[in-house]
Amino acid sequence: MPGTRPGMTRWLGPGRNVMTIQGQSRYHEAHARSLRDPEGFWGEAAREIDWIEPAKKIFDPALGPYGRWFAGGVVNTCYNALDRHVAGGRADQVALIHDSPLAGRVTKFTYAQLLDEVKTLAAVMQDFGVAKGDRVILYMPMVPEAVVAMLACARIGAVHSVVFGGFAAKELATRIEDAKPKLIFSASCGLEPGRIVQYKPLLDEAIKLSSVKPEACIILQRPQQSCELAAGRDHDWTELRSQAIAAKKSADCMPVSATDPLYILYTSGTTGIPKGVVRDNGGHLVALKWSMFNLYGVKPGEVWWCGSDIGWVVGTATSSTGRCFMARPQSCMRASRSARRMQARSGASFPSTRRLPSSPRRPRSGPSRRKTRTESSSANTTFQNSARCFSPASAPIRRRWSGRKRN
Repeated sequence: MPGTRPGMTRWLGPGRNVMTIQGQSRYHEAHARSLRDPEGFWGEAAREIDWIEPAKKIFDPALGPYGRWFAGGVVNTCYNALDRHVAGGRADQVALIHDSPLAGRVTKFTYAQLLDEVKTLAAVMQDFGVAKGDRVILYMPMVPEAVVAMLACARIGAVHSVVFGGFAAKELATRIEDAKPKLIFSASCGLEPGRIVQYKPLLDEAIKLSSVKPEACIILQRPQQSCELAAGRDHDWTELRSQAIAAKKSADCMPVSATDPLYILYTSGTTGIPKGVVRDNGGHLVALKWSMFNLYGVKPGEVWWCGSDIGWVVGTATSSTGRCFMARPQSCMRASRSARRMQARSGASFPSTRRLPSSPRRPRSGPSRRKTRTESSSANTTFQNSARCFSPASAPIRRRWSGRKRN
């Protein structure tokens, strides 16, 4: 690129990415290669993942109208995020740092500690009958327990859906009706500058409005604002955790197909009913690992942080998937001056950190088509109105969740 030197960064304009120039753009070289040989490119990227069973075919065009990535592969996302690092000698390395300037608290977890928390919560979920393919909604603030819940779902093969904490009851009810969750994780409240948002009344109203009722809700009681629990339905998170630890309960990783769903992320619904975008375990693992270590240039052991309106999370970039972090790299907000001021007021001392740039607008690696269809997966779930891209990098096996009838 004109005016650039190897190793320098260049701002590419509003809405674009800040990329490191090394001779020529590494991204454009990689993209061109992925176009020439998509199966070879992503097959090589898949070697960085610990597979229980490797994919029989990197891309199988015969599976459905749009084909499937990493068909026949068996994997577990939680194992790749935590277990393999503990086994590889990183047990005592810090995996997650949660710094909340509004709560005035900094919490750190090593890989071993985070793994223990995930194993315990996964066992609690199994006690409530949550199994592979069941949906779980997370209606929580940005606290470490939210990360633990995501990983616990992935550990036992449950499909999680994160709903923005503090969303209106009607919007939450729409997502409950669509996902049909067996279990909901929530908290008594969330913290925002100048106010405390009570989550529990919103959750109660959403369940009342929804025709689908969860079998149980696990509520994290926060010290800033407690709440009343509904008898028979609601359960105290801390009590369940203490009982599980006393009973030495633990859950092992559940092998899942690479094409099984990992999570559902709903659109805003501003143009109609919110649509659930589903990402598979295999495509998500491979694309996110490649993006973190190649596109963004994050190196093992490096520390990065994600800004938010209520604080931020810092984590060492040693996970192959990023699922042990509070926010995915693609959705990280750029560091703002206000966040830096909040960091300075908190008095926290961090290692050298770097900001991850926003995700670039990557050109599609093949034709993208939309067509209504119905397809059953091995997790006994149904999908409609699928949208697929030919590359797991631009959209790892994207599909819309169908838990409702559409007009």
